[in-house]
Amino acid sequence: MSEAAPEYLKGTDRPLAEAYGLALLDLDGVVYRGKLPVAHAAGSIRAAEAAGMTIEYTTNNSSRFQHVVADQLKGFGLDVGPWQVITSSVVAARMVARAVPAGARVLVLGAEHLREEIAGQGLAVVDSAQDAPAAAVQGWYPEMTWGQMAQVAFAVEHGATYFVTNRDLTIPRELGIAPGCGSMIQAVVNAAGVEPVASAGKPEPAMYDEARLLAAGDGREPVARERCLAIGDRLDTDIEAGNRGGYDSLAVLTGVTNPRELMLAPAHLRPSFVAPDLRALNEPMPQPAHAGGTRWTCGAAWAEVTDGMLTASDATDVDALRAACCAAWQAADEGLALDVDALPGFTLD
Repeated sequence: MSEAAPEYLKGTDRPLAEAYGLALLDLDGVVYRGKLPVAHAAGSIRAAEAAGMTIEYTTNNSSRFQHVVADQLKGFGLDVGPWQVITSSVVAARMVARAVPAGARVLVLGAEHLREEIAGQGLAVVDSAQDAPAAAVQGWYPEMTWGQMAQVAFAVEHGATYFVTNRDLTIPRELGIAPGCGSMIQAVVNAAGVEPVASAGKPEPAMYDEARLLAAGDGREPVARERCLAIGDRLDTDIEAGNRGGYDSLAVLTGVTNPRELMLAPAHLRPSFVAPDLRALNEPMPQPAHAGGTRWTCGAAWAEVTDGMLTASDATDVDALRAACCAAWQAADEGLALDVDALPGFTLD
């Protein structure tokens, strides 16, 4: 009996917006970069909603109020309610409330959004380790000072349970890539010698799980996990969270991830679908097919690994990239040598 062909990227014979009921859509690098909209994003989202897809915006950013994010998205021509924006502050507050007694003191290092979410859970917000907090929670906060980080370290050293909103080392801004929440967290970890017990943000799947519950509202059944699609530009947060939580995922190339990173992705960072941008929501997805050996086809495109060299039919064709990802992943999984310095240089519009 011949071995079954490996399966990597998935395919659909109808648009993703029809195949999936709920989109768990990242923001930074997918819908906007800082204050600037990503090309094709807003129009594609509107078309997906018209096709019946529900949109939830999931972001590791813990500093911005839901209504502020919603207003920015409205400025791009989207019809968005604050309830559709699931921030890591929203998720973190729910996590902390489940872990400490009602009314417990919590040291909060973060923007006003995080402080209000913690207070909204019936917890007492404090700013000093001398208040003997039961927990400390740290979020992304551009005005963060050394003294504030020291208070978190002191509290954790004295037994406060340590939570964080996300562990992104970087964040895309208008001028480029800047230090993210994870970079600040690492400073506290270095001082206290204690790792956070939980992170509300991706790559943990808690944000997607909470988004499903919040989208359903009270008393309604959440959209089935297999009908949810996690969408993002980062393999190590958006896509990994989907894989950890059992969600299908779409990686877009409008932010951090690039074709080279996709081709070299280890198994836990591989998405279900790959596309240049959010126009893919309203398009069918051809599924790459194994053509024997390490050769893959996708539509009319192909890619294969021969003597350690990965070659593709057209470095401007997204279908060729999809085939190339499958060929590269198969080679990696089978322990075949791959010349990573000679990968196809894909440039997609």
